[in-house]
Amino acid sequence: MFYHWLAPLGQTYIIFNLFNYISFRAAGATVTALLLAFLVGPPVIRGLRARKVGQVIRAEGPASHQSKRGTPTMGGLIILLATIVPTLLWAPLTNRFVVVAMLSILWMGCIGFLDDYLKIVQGKSRGLVAKWKLAGQVSFGALLGLFLAFNPVVPTDTIPATATTLPFFKYLVVNFAPLLYVLFVTVVITGSSNAVNLTDGLDGLATGLAGISAAAFAGFAYLFGRTDVTSYLNLFYLPGAGELAVFCASLMGATIGFLWFNAHPAQVFMGDTGSLAIGGGLGTVAILLKAEFLLLLIGGVFAAEAISVLIQTGTYKWFKRTRGKDYADAHRVFRMAPLHHHFEKLGWAETTVVTRFYILGLFCALLALSTLKVR
Repeated sequence: MFYHWLAPLGQTYIIFNLFNYISFRAAGATVTALLLAFLVGPPVIRGLRARKVGQVIRAEGPASHQSKRGTPTMGGLIILLATIVPTLLWAPLTNRFVVVAMLSILWMGCIGFLDDYLKIVQGKSRGLVAKWKLAGQVSFGALLGLFLAFNPVVPTDTIPATATTLPFFKYLVVNFAPLLYVLFVTVVITGSSNAVNLTDGLDGLATGLAGISAAAFAGFAYLFGRTDVTSYLNLFYLPGAGELAVFCASLMGATIGFLWFNAHPAQVFMGDTGSLAIGGGLGTVAILLKAEFLLLLIGGVFAAEAISVLIQTGTYKWFKRTRGKDYADAHRVFRMAPLHHHFEKLGWAETTVVTRFYILGLFCALLALSTLKVR
C-alpha cells in the first residue's frame, strides 16, 4: 500500500521517490516484519499458553526432548502475520508474482493450522490424516501448475511458460509438456513444504535455515528482475519478478523475529502452521523465478533432511520385507531420522547441531549465489 500511496508523490517531493526502489522497500519490509514479530510474539505466545496449545513430543524421540512437552506451538501464526502484513504494505498489490506468493503461504499455512488444531486443540494425536494433508498440498501444486502453464506471469517471449532453468548453465532450459509441468510444480511444492516440516525438530533449526533461504531468494529475485544485471550475467530477464524480493525480505524478517522466541530453549514452536507455510512459500518463489533446481542448492539442508527420511523408511521397509523386522531394526542407515536426530544420537548437543546446520545452510546459499558467475 505504501507503494501505491507514496510512490506517485515522488514526482512532487523527491524524498518519496525512494518508494520506487525495490531495494528500499525490501529493506523496509524486513524491518517491518522484524518489529511486527517482536510486537505480536509475546501476546500470541501468552494466548497459546492460556489455551494449553502445547507441543506433543514423540515417545521414541531423543530423551532430552521430553522436557519440551507442553511448549506452546502453532507459533507459525506469528510468521504468517509478520510476512503478509509487510508484503501488503511495501509491495505493489498489482504484481502477479507477489499475489501468487502470498496465496501460497496462506494456503499452506491453513493446511498446517488445521493439522495443528486437530492434533493439539481437538486432541487427535494423528492430526490431519496424512492423505488429506497431502491432498491439500497436491491440490495447490496442481492449481499453481495449471495457472502458470496457461496463464503465465512471465512473457513467453522471454522464457517458455512451462520451462525451468538449470544452475551453472546459461540460457539452457528444460521445457516440459504442460501436463508434465503441472506434475513437476506439484512435486516441487509438496517436496518443499514437507522438507521444511521435517526439518522443524530442534529449537530454531528450521526458522534460521528458512531465514537464510529467504535472504538468498530475495537476492535472486532482485537480480532476475533487473534488465541490466540479467544482460550482464547472461540470465533470463523476468519482468516484475524483482518485487518478489519484497516478499522474501518480509519472510526473512519474520523468521528472524520469530527466532527471538524460538531459539533454544524455545518459548514457542512454529508447528505445521509455520513449517508448511514457509516450505510452500519458498517452493512457490523458486517456481515463479524458474529456478526450481536452484531450490535444491539454496535449501540443501532441507533437502538432506527429507532425503534422510526417505532413505531410512525405504531401507527399513525393504529389509523388513526381505529379511524380517529384527534385521531391519538392527540395520538402520541412520540412528534416527530426520538427519538432525541422527547427530543428536551421536552425542551432539542440540545447539551444536543447529549452529552447524546454519553453517551448512549459509554454505548452500553461497554455493547457489556462485551459479550467477560459474556458468
